[in-house]
Amino acid sequence: MPVPAAAHGGDTTVPGVSRQVLGLFHDVADRIGQLLAAAADWGPSGDRDGQYAIDLVTDGAALTILHDAGYAVLSEESGHTAPPGGGRAGVVVIDPLDGSTNASRGVPWFATALCLVDDDGPAVALVANQASGERFAAVRGQGAWRGRGRAGGPLAARLRPSGCDRLATAIVGISGAPLGGGWAQFRAFGASALDLCLVAAGTLDGFVDMSPDAHGVWDYLSASLICAESGIPVVDAAGRDLVVLDHTARRTPVVAATPELLEALLAIRRG
Repeated sequence: MPVPAAAHGGDTTVPGVSRQVLGLFHDVADRIGQLLAAAADWGPSGDRDGQYAIDLVTDGAALTILHDAGYAVLSEESGHTAPPGGGRAGVVVIDPLDGSTNASRGVPWFATALCLVDDDGPAVALVANQASGERFAAVRGQGAWRGRGRAGGPLAARLRPSGCDRLATAIVGISGAPLGGGWAQFRAFGASALDLCLVAAGTLDGFVDMSPDAHGVWDYLSASLICAESGIPVVDAAGRDLVVLDHTARRTPVVAATPELLEALLAIRRG
């Protein structure tokens, strides 16, 4: 079944509001992709450490589209903002450019990540790989998919985790310096939203954040819904709620293809 986005067309059983939101998210990702293709300034923004000029450019474009559609936004770059005069129910959590350092250095692993949060939690998510054109999407209670995005047709492939349940045979993605070990191999790609999507798709068997509380909600929330809709949960290493709409909050996400592997990764992370 193709992913339900209005601009993709085709039959769907997902309510129209989800199609509209995914269509909006594709619009945001498309616009940011255009800006990245034309970008000339990959230097620091001068506003805060670790922020690039392109982060502010992409954030500004995303806010314009989302506010025009009536949504309040929680962004890594600009915090909480709202459309003039109020708007629709829910908040869009966004990282306009997840993996900014990769993008600035020409490493082809960076993304735009968006998630609509309503009164029941994460509802609609899109993670768009801006280097390859591949996109991952999910709608709460309806499943998760991958594909080439708007230009390449529907996101028609359902995500299926690997089913790996043994640490010794697992290929694990990490963020930060590796602690412990015992897995077959590990990878550190540098864009957590995409890394988590690889677990949902069965490319990686797990992911563990090795850094102490380094991730904001924009880093993982969209991908956490994609993982959940593929049948695997994302948890915080310290057992905290991952769904937070606080710009200052930080979490330590861990995800695995099976409960057995999840417990093994949590044991490594907790030392």
